[in-house]
Amino acid sequence: MTATRAQPHSGSKASAVRDVIAVMLLPVPLLVAALPAAFNGAGGGGTRRWFGGGRGGESQRADAQAAKDAAAAAFYELDTAQRDLRISIETITAVDSSPGARRAVEGFAALGRRIDEASSGYITAVDAHDLDRHDLEPSAASAARGELTKAKDQLVRVKADLDKFEQGLGPLLDKAETQLARLAPAIERARQALLAASNALDAVRGTGLRADDLALRLAQLGPELTKLNQGAGQHGVTDTLQRADRVLRDAEAVRAEAERLPERAKEIDKRLVSLRTRAQALTTRAGTVEPVLSELRRRFSAECWQDLQHVPDQAADSVRQAELKLKEAGKAREEQRWPDATSLLSTARALLNTTDEAVSAAGDRLQRLNAVAKDPQQEIDRTRFAIRDAQRLAMTGRSTPDPRHARPLDDSVARLDRAVAGLEGRHPDYWHFLTETEAVRNTAARVVSEIREERGSGHGG
Repeated sequence: MTATRAQPHSGSKASAVRDVIAVMLLPVPLLVAALPAAFNGAGGGGTRRWFGGGRGGESQRADAQAAKDAAAAAFYELDTAQRDLRISIETITAVDSSPGARRAVEGFAALGRRIDEASSGYITAVDAHDLDRHDLEPSAASAARGELTKAKDQLVRVKADLDKFEQGLGPLLDKAETQLARLAPAIERARQALLAASNALDAVRGTGLRADDLALRLAQLGPELTKLNQGAGQHGVTDTLQRADRVLRDAEAVRAEAERLPERAKEIDKRLVSLRTRAQALTTRAGTVEPVLSELRRRFSAECWQDLQHVPDQAADSVRQAELKLKEAGKAREEQRWPDATSLLSTARALLNTTDEAVSAAGDRLQRLNAVAKDPQQEIDRTRFAIRDAQRLAMTGRSTPDPRHARPLDDSVARLDRAVAGLEGRHPDYWHFLTETEAVRNTAARVVSEIREERGSGHGG
């Protein structure tokens, strides 16, 4: 942002950033209050008087004056560059607190001390010699030229170091300017999001829905809006950008929920009716469990049904709990406590699902036991087929199977044989037989899956 930068930042982005900085940052005082004095008698102002010394004296006086003018120009360029660089540093520190930014501040302070030293030398040289004196000696003019040239050279060296330092600030300054360019649009988007959320809330309240929780969430964003309005000058650019993003996100969430609230209310009403109907149906179905258990006790060994003994009581208790939750959900709906209503409906649904599974398990148990008692061979054949299918796959492309696959399949054959042998006797445990055959089929399926996965990845033998 310096007037004499090696690679100047141009375009609308830089202009916009300078406008932001001009508003944010305090005015920077001139480097040296005596700057106007530095130009007293410099270049084209007034009429110089030349006395004594002849033409040689006039030449030495003119050389001294030229040295004074050159030193004044160097002083002015350095002062302008320092003031521009100060704005760049303040731009960076307003946005960036990284170690790199801190090093930049320290470097600028060190340069400032060198600038003060060079400026002091220049002012001392100017004050020490009155080139307008009518009795100025040629030797004095020569000495003045030497001191002013030395002061100018020192100013030029410091200016060169300042320019080099400024060039190194490029990445930090670009990052800071980019963030500053984002600032105003980010704040405006946050304000518009808050306005849209407020309008959506007003609209939904107009339908008779209170939306108290959404109103509370919107009200909690009020202090954040106040801080946004106070600006980055008070809260910092980084914090302000983060705040704007957060307000935008939260306000959009409130708006979206407000717009969806009428539909949400309809969904809750529909779920209440549906779950109440389901609870009534499950109450009826739960009454059929006891006759099923009675038949299981009469026809099969205790091992086939004793784990189902608790189903009637458990089903009745679960239905009662579900009906209680539905009653609470209905009250929450009337009071427009939408989150509570949704949560209670989810709990009631879970209870009814558990009841449904338990009631279905009793009837399914009886059906499966009836089938296997009538013809166990069908279950045996189904299981042997699964084993043979896995064995064929394990032998495909091989002379001998991989032990990792052969061993579990051999064990499955033996396990099936034991399950079949268990059917002999007066009161066979058909349920144990069914669980064993199912376990054998699961083992065969796992081996098939492993073989296909290995061959698909190219790791098969």
